[in-house]
Amino acid sequence: MTAEMVAPAWMHEQITAEEYESWSKEQCAGIEIVDGMVVVSPSASKRHNRLARILANALDAAAGPEWNADTDFDVRLQDVPLTNRRPDVIVYRADTIDITPTRPEHVLLVAEVVSPGSETTDRIVKVDQYAKAGIGFYWRIEQAATGVPLVYTYVLDPATRTYRDGDVFTGVLKVVAPFPVEIDLGQV
Repeated sequence: MTAEMVAPAWMHEQITAEEYESWSKEQCAGIEIVDGMVVVSPSASKRHNRLARILANALDAAAGPEWNADTDFDVRLQDVPLTNRRPDVIVYRADTIDITPTRPEHVLLVAEVVSPGSETTDRIVKVDQYAKAGIGFYWRIEQAATGVPLVYTYVLDPATRTYRDGDVFTGVLKVVAPFPVEIDLGQV
């Protein structure tokens, strides 16, 4: 780093929930907060974004009036130290649409589309964090070399706050829980 390049303070110091809430929407885009530290996410590919959108649209259509599905907004896992994750797809209670921040008790399911650079985070770290927060379902979508996505489903064991392995789907996802839905992810 040259003398002219000075990193902003938030790159080296923990931030609080109050500080984060004072930031603009633009400042919060493309980042997550983990243990109070800003983690910058790389830009997602068009394929990644399309998978997330197809999944969210299908979940939203199947969820019924009690649930909404959407993409790319913060879920506040804990206040101190601040931990906000930004799942690729979130299914949340419809009656909490105007409540900010979205908290784990508002969320039924989160899904992550694994991309180069997010493998460890999506396969190990977020699984643990979402389970400990009590989110009932976690889905991980792997972008296979064949072009046909693999979907790994997990169900929360509330007693241990860990996920049990569910079914694995290739291309077409067909589940009955948390509600019945069939999604052809092979259309990417």
